[in-house]
Amino acid sequence: MLKSYQITPTYTPLKKDLEHKINFKTKPIGALGKLENLAIQIGLIQNTLSPKISYPTLVVFAGDHGIVAEGVSPYPQEVTWQMVMNFVSGGAAINVFAKQNGWDILVVDAGVNYTFPTSLPIKNLKINFGTKNFLNEPAMSDEEVDKAVKTGADLVNQIHQKGSNCIAFGEMGIGNTSAAAIIMSKITNIPINECAGKGTGLDDEGLKNKIEILSKATAYHHTTTPLAILKTYGGFEIAMICGAMLKAAELKMIIVVDGFIVTSALLVVHALHPQVINYCVFAHQSDENGHRKMLNYLNADPLLNLGMRLGEGTGAALALPLIQASVNFLNEMASFESAGVSESR
Repeated sequence: MLKSYQITPTYTPLKKDLEHKINFKTKPIGALGKLENLAIQIGLIQNTLSPKISYPTLVVFAGDHGIVAEGVSPYPQEVTWQMVMNFVSGGAAINVFAKQNGWDILVVDAGVNYTFPTSLPIKNLKINFGTKNFLNEPAMSDEEVDKAVKTGADLVNQIHQKGSNCIAFGEMGIGNTSAAAIIMSKITNIPINECAGKGTGLDDEGLKNKIEILSKATAYHHTTTPLAILKTYGGFEIAMICGAMLKAAELKMIIVVDGFIVTSALLVVHALHPQVINYCVFAHQSDENGHRKMLNYLNADPLLNLGMRLGEGTGAALALPLIQASVNFLNEMASFESAGVSESR
């Protein structure tokens, strides 16, 4: 059974003081646009006029999906473990962007259908060797989904205890856009054909097949509650991200939200605890079909729109310099008074 999380609202009484501090910087009011809103949000999360970013950590969760047997992806399932190997060897886009922008990166085996050598720098939190095929049965058992959520939460608690106050999540799992599309459809009541996209590169015929398979799966299972939806259609990596987000919000960490898959986890978490949204910074709008509608559903305003649809946490990794900039201008930019600059009349 899912434990309860104490997710409280951010400290809004400080908002006027933050706005005053920002408005008296040496700039026209509102001239830094989204960075000003971001500075206020982070100040409210940390309940301070001088927020800071400490040990930003990006966790990439990997897991396999039984629905791949139905041909919903142009890539075979073994690409999941092969890409995990690429992550730990430093050769993936997420490695490049994380290194460039100052993220600590942690790779987690949440449920890959492969046994990795214990000598590799992979956090082994495997629940099982991939989920079941949700066309025929629930992807996870009650015990598996509960364990995955708790495992994700426990990992974030460990990261927080090491001093991190800013966290992002990436994912790897062939077939996980199918899981995310159904989660989106079930939570938002948007038709599945408007949620499912080409994922890792399906052609038009492949997308048609994917939508047909997902439509059959939604008709087969009658699920309505967020946890039942997660259990029936989700992946171990998605479930761990759900637990990780819940714990991060409880610990008042900044949650940097990546793309389509990670936002599908947020849809589940938001349905359980709407207050979690206050702790979320939306990094980018993915080019995957449906992500814009996810963001609209959550009333989210992403920082970037670069036409990306890679996953792995790459959008979140690229957003850290903007997050840091919002904190830096709030803390370091001169005020009119301190700089001896005349204010507007």
